[in-house]
Amino acid sequence: MRILFLTSAHNGLSQRLWIELGEFGHEIRVCVAATGEAMIAAVSRELPDLIIAPMLKIAIPEEVCSRHLCLIVHPGIKGDRGPSSLDWAIANHEKIWGVTILEAADEFDAGPIWASHEFALEADPPAKSSLYRGQVTEAALRGVIEAVARIGSGEFRSGSWRSEKLSDVSPYVRGCLRPPMRQAHRAIDWMRDRTAMIVRKIRAADSAPGVLGTLLGKSCFLYGVHEEERLQGPPGKVLARRDGAICIGTIDGAVWISHLKAKDPTAPKEVTYFAQAATGYQYCEAELYPAAGIKLPAAQVLGPLLRGVPEAPLPIDAPADHRTFREIVYTEENQVGYLSFDFYNGAMSTSQCTRLRDAFLHARSRPTRVIVLLGGADFWSNGIDLNAIEACADPAAESWRNINAIDDLIFEILNTMSHFVIAGLRGNAGAGGAMLALAADHVYARSGVVLNPHYRSMGDLYGSEYWTYTLPRRVGPRRALELTLSCKPIGTRAAREMGFLDDAFGEDTGAFEPELMERARRLARDPEFRVMLRKKHERRLDDEYAKPLANYRAEELERMRVNFFGPDPAYHEARRRFVFKGNPPPQGSRAPIRAAVEAINKSLEEVTSEGRKYGRVHHVA
Repeated sequence: MRILFLTSAHNGLSQRLWIELGEFGHEIRVCVAATGEAMIAAVSRELPDLIIAPMLKIAIPEEVCSRHLCLIVHPGIKGDRGPSSLDWAIANHEKIWGVTILEAADEFDAGPIWASHEFALEADPPAKSSLYRGQVTEAALRGVIEAVARIGSGEFRSGSWRSEKLSDVSPYVRGCLRPPMRQAHRAIDWMRDRTAMIVRKIRAADSAPGVLGTLLGKSCFLYGVHEEERLQGPPGKVLARRDGAICIGTIDGAVWISHLKAKDPTAPKEVTYFAQAATGYQYCEAELYPAAGIKLPAAQVLGPLLRGVPEAPLPIDAPADHRTFREIVYTEENQVGYLSFDFYNGAMSTSQCTRLRDAFLHARSRPTRVIVLLGGADFWSNGIDLNAIEACADPAAESWRNINAIDDLIFEILNTMSHFVIAGLRGNAGAGGAMLALAADHVYARSGVVLNPHYRSMGDLYGSEYWTYTLPRRVGPRRALELTLSCKPIGTRAAREMGFLDDAFGEDTGAFEPELMERARRLARDPEFRVMLRKKHERRLDDEYAKPLANYRAEELERMRVNFFGPDPAYHEARRRFVFKGNPPPQGSRAPIRAAVEAINKSLEEVTSEGRKYGRVHHVA
């Protein structure tokens, strides 16, 4: 069948459906549409047999619905209607939720039902975005495949199968029409809400729209909540900070907030603006680049307001004996070291890349035989952090710092001769994050993971991460070129067949992790381990003799230098569209910003025996 996707974003769900339906032999076209006119034009151009809306925020025009069969993927149980289905499911402590495939109708989410699949919700629910990428995506996939099969088999056209009318099932279903969830529903009362309620409210709004609140007098949207079981303090008070996150007291404990988005771009200059100087983030009162509207680490958004708030560091190998916020965790078992790095949305900033490199070096120093890189549960990695880059005074310079920091990490993985390294992809991976996995000796993924091993959709970005070395050696030069130029997602079946992955297994994380651990244990116990390690070393020496890693990196970075600092602004424009969801604010001149950064760097060089002179620049550790 010729199927057209009408979607507001070609997101993980849309991409998964594209992959799976394509593997069934269907011809899929994707239209990312923001208006009814765009949908009408796409339908006229593609002439589809079927239209599917994986994630659509606006109604399909009647002109399209009246002439074509249109199926809507709705993230709710039968009878559920409204734009905040998952938000309400989490907020209302639903124990069972689901996905329904509906035929488009005049009333939103009220058309005939083609398929519906349910799943259990945990008592301690994941964030809405995690739920969407996990159980919702799997249920949606089953429902869409079921619906498409009914069309392909002729059941629908012959009349031997009929969809269910909502009016026929309404008396028997739990779902109902729910209003959009507003900030009034989400608001946190720090003096009344218990920790569990605060966690649930923020998770029901993560990753969009966030929960609007006021912290230290600054209006922000809150994201990335983690319960804290040991630190305590007055409700609403910022108690500590760690790796960019802040800890806030509650009436019965505390929570960590990893990310904030400043709401008001007219906030005081000393709060809203910051620059990047040679030694790290420096907050100043100069009129620099506004961070409002960009989701960033909480400590970065609050800046000087956190003066006096203590750090609460936690070693990466500290026992996991209480709930808290941890981005990087290292554990050992049976001669295997496990290094997980759970960065928000899979984005890795310069500082995160540096910390992860240090953590990897620690793992490599341990008397183990195998190191397993686990990434995060939702994302393995998506490469450099475009939000952090956009928020910097000089995005080109920060892009350069970030790409070099991730290259430094990958260099250490590639040159590990004391251990075998396994990459275990529990979640999706894209761009430099997908290439990061290829630095490992063995690459395994959970079945259903979506991979985007390309860069060019980000303003024709060339990419680094040693991809010109690692990708061709796995899939061959021709396929490597095809993957990086086509900018298409690939599924685990295709990735395994072409050699990008060594294997894919486990329908969910609960099934994937035990099998991954067993494979790592078998490798560590293999009687031929020393022989295999020596052969690995010899292959790396042969490759180095043929072409040094330094040459691959230099060639890649030369192309990246042009992307970052050259006359073509394509990368910078694409990054801004990505960060601001397609609607970037007007961009002013960067000249005052660059001048301010130069002044900061000059002041840092004027170090005297009496101490450093920062002028009006304030350190935030």
